[in-house]
Amino acid sequence: MYLWIKAFHIIMVVSWFAGLFYLPRIFVNHAMATDPADIARLKLMEGKLYRFVTPIAWLAIASGLWLWLGEGIGGAWMHAKMALIVLLYAYHHYCGVLVKRFALDQDHRSHVFYRWFNEVPVLILTAVVILVTVKPF
Repeated sequence: MYLWIKAFHIIMVVSWFAGLFYLPRIFVNHAMATDPADIARLKLMEGKLYRFVTPIAWLAIASGLWLWLGEGIGGAWMHAKMALIVLLYAYHHYCGVLVKRFALDQDHRSHVFYRWFNEVPVLILTAVVILVTVKPF
């Protein structure tokens, strides 16, 4: 059973990150868009993607907690990983805030801001993979 949960967890994590990589790229395009039809399409894409990826995030977190609590995996590396997961979920939640702002035409940041914003999940993923595989602490 453990290996099935682990496989499911990995699938959910990969799917969650796919959404977190793509959603800010839509923000980049939205920040650059001037055509009303393009803006409407991007708003639709942002909302649908965020609503799709949010339950995936919950499943990734739930299956990860199941693995963690079921196996009693510990160590400083795990605490660091959990802190990064909390940070990742905060990023995810903030993406939802941005989706709402864009829907209301209340976000006026430049595409450059969103290009940098898009790098946050890459940095978190890099750190988590290193923590999980190398266990440096």
